[in-house]
Amino acid sequence: MATVRDTTYDLLRALGLTTVFGNPGSTEEPFLTDFPDDFHYVLALHEASAVGMADGYAQATGQPAHVNLHTAPGTGNGMGNLVTAWHNRTPLIVTAGQQNREMLLIEPRLASRRAPELPQPYVKWSHEPVRAQDIPAALMRAYATAVQPPAGPVYLSLPLDDWSRPADPPPPVRTVATRYAPDPQRLSEFAAVLAASRAPALVLGAAVDRSGGWPAAVALAERLAAPVWSAPAPERAGFPEDHPHYQGVLPFAIGPLAEALRGRDTVLVVGAPVFRYYPHVPGDHLPDGTRLLHVTDDPDEAARAPVGDSALGDAGLTLAALVDLLPATDRPPPPPRAEPAPPPEEQPPSADTLFAALARHWPPDGVLVQETPSNLPALRRRLRITRPASYFTMASGGLGYGLPAAVGIALAERDTGRHRPVVAVIGDGSFHYSVQALWTAARLRLPLVVVVPVNQQYAILKAFAEFKHTPGVPGLDLPGVDVTALARGYGCAAQVVGTPDQLGDALAAGLRADGPTVLPVPISTDVPAIL
Repeated sequence: MATVRDTTYDLLRALGLTTVFGNPGSTEEPFLTDFPDDFHYVLALHEASAVGMADGYAQATGQPAHVNLHTAPGTGNGMGNLVTAWHNRTPLIVTAGQQNREMLLIEPRLASRRAPELPQPYVKWSHEPVRAQDIPAALMRAYATAVQPPAGPVYLSLPLDDWSRPADPPPPVRTVATRYAPDPQRLSEFAAVLAASRAPALVLGAAVDRSGGWPAAVALAERLAAPVWSAPAPERAGFPEDHPHYQGVLPFAIGPLAEALRGRDTVLVVGAPVFRYYPHVPGDHLPDGTRLLHVTDDPDEAARAPVGDSALGDAGLTLAALVDLLPATDRPPPPPRAEPAPPPEEQPPSADTLFAALARHWPPDGVLVQETPSNLPALRRRLRITRPASYFTMASGGLGYGLPAAVGIALAERDTGRHRPVVAVIGDGSFHYSVQALWTAARLRLPLVVVVPVNQQYAILKAFAEFKHTPGVPGLDLPGVDVTALARGYGCAAQVVGTPDQLGDALAAGLRADGPTVLPVPISTDVPAIL
């Protein structure tokens, strides 16, 4: 007779979930017993790394990923990156072990108390099956929930003694729609407003990239002769940044953002919240006389927007439909944004100088994963994203995502056969949050290059301290950390890049290597302004 474990693995195969990210614990070993040869277990040395890798893998493949955590402590370890997966709209199937059912009443060691509540509110659905035989059907429901818009993580707590129980007949494998079109009447109303607009603008978010909407976004921008901004703090790029209509990333504070949109009578926001604000800079949400139209696939995102009229719909489908509805305009195209001035030549280099060098040597089909908060404006100013699915970061604002996500993305590039080069830019503060991910990259022999701007401080927090007038905050300096030694200790190649001129050769060598390369680059300790 088939066991619950047998039926579950058959269902995982049918759903394409044959790669499992995790760090095994005693409560997971019954599930992992006699691990099938056609499955791949990606071992992370910490659950935060496992979740980050699964997130990156899911985003790069465009398919959900399975991550297996160790009961309550493992879920807690992975929680920061689970929060990021929620904000990133990443479909993750998170399973966690639970203690033996016969002992749960007395709460033995490693029992997860009220397990379904533990990851909330950062999962779409959380469940512990009432019967062992319900596990396969619960997994089918979890999959269907995770992939439907807005996509996101789901969580199943699974007792360790369930796997050997006799199974019920397997649940039917189901499919669900993962995109939906906007209401035609609402769409016509939006098109009429845009057609009558004197000075429209587009603000595009990560959902444009997730939906494959770049061509429609370009067509709509050109149809409207409208300038295009990226929404504040985007986790993915939604428009080619070398296009003449592209104006850059909007500031993520209320007053400055409204000022950037001054002169626009209609602003169409697609695939982003309205807006992702931080820090608090008071002001009007929009300039006087500006109307905002919002397109999102998330009803909660529409409900919490402080201004504007919202339509529910897939970003790519909505953009394409608006192109069909709108007439061409005789307005002249917007003037292109000014090119940044050449960076100064100084030693140690500024972040601007470093990223200008990185841009000069950037591979044409490269994928950028970044987690360098204090240097982000310089990175986005110097290195422009020109292809879809080429920029990834965390939407949550929490550190520890970028490095393991880059490992998951590099693995996805190998598994899909695309083999696009992956480069992570990880600040030396962020680097240590999930540094264990380097070991997995080395074991998998992934040609990942990690550029680490080293300023030996939490510069972003110093910038906040200056902005908020909070002097004397402790713990903002990071002296005495040897990034090179750490990288080599985890099995990576490592080379300090002393000057930006050395970066090109080091980057090229790393991308040719049979394994990961870490490139620490000492940069200036000057603290950039937060806005």
